[in-house]
Amino acid sequence: MTTYQRIVLASRPTGEVQPDNFRLETKDIPAIKDGELLVRNQYLSLDPYMRGRMSTNKSYAAPQALDETMIGGTVGVVLESKHPKFAVGDTVVGTLGWTEVAVSDGTMLRKVDTTHIPASAYLGAVGMPGMTAWYGLNQIMAPKAGETVVVSAASGAVGSVVGQLAKLKGCRVVGIAGGAEKCAYVVKELGFDACVDYKAGNLQDDLAAATPDGIDAIFENVGGAVFDAALARTNAFGRVALCGWIAGYNGEPTPIDNARFILTNRLTVRGFIVSEQPEFWPQGLAELGSLVATGKLAFRESVAEGLASAPDAFIGLLKGRNFGKQLVKLG
Repeated sequence: MTTYQRIVLASRPTGEVQPDNFRLETKDIPAIKDGELLVRNQYLSLDPYMRGRMSTNKSYAAPQALDETMIGGTVGVVLESKHPKFAVGDTVVGTLGWTEVAVSDGTMLRKVDTTHIPASAYLGAVGMPGMTAWYGLNQIMAPKAGETVVVSAASGAVGSVVGQLAKLKGCRVVGIAGGAEKCAYVVKELGFDACVDYKAGNLQDDLAAATPDGIDAIFENVGGAVFDAALARTNAFGRVALCGWIAGYNGEPTPIDNARFILTNRLTVRGFIVSEQPEFWPQGLAELGSLVATGKLAFRESVAEGLASAPDAFIGLLKGRNFGKQLVKLG
């Protein structure tokens, strides 16, 4: 190999993301220096947060730079190393972006064991999405056995883990997802007690039927009408882990008519960014890895083939076309 391909952000989207917001480039493979290593990526992670990074609007992190490799989680194999902590053949997880090959100085890169856990799972259930679920559930929602937990985007990489962890704690777990197929998966394969199809056109009544004792804790990935319906069902002193707001990522207005329940039900509502909680990662990843390795935590992946497929797969993710964790597999 003398060259590799990468995808850069060519322009900032106005409204919905378009394929021409990205550009595929071919580059020469650079020589590594002392203290560096060369990684061949096997999988790229596609995640909703990337939409926010494509914008220059005020956020918790700096915008994705134009004409630079699109940000994103990766898992790959070390091809060459002049770094004392990494050897050729090591499987490593990091944030090397939408690229086939990358040079790293080892910062924010960690070795992983693929003996009992597939490499791709380190970008999902045993990676950032899994940690997002683990942290939001344990540190914010803190549900007790017998309480009712509601999870939006329940069939996705984060929501699916939240629900399974809540079931292990003895909770009644109700998911919200788009479509009968996703809801069937959430109940039959993930073990949720019920799942409401928000596309069926009866969200409020269906959620009320699924939560006869009200809602004690919400893990919110979507915002908008889905979050509004859940707020109306909350019990006193409920807790909300506010993880995502995908309903408004393209700039659409997302009014919350039931915001008054935050006051009347004395709710605790906390937004969080899991990368800002590094002290919890060792414990969370150890627990998630054990559950996956022993078959106690299920996960599903949507895999697009080849780097060039990443833009369309990402656009599909934002529209809810994926099923489970969205990945790109590189050749």
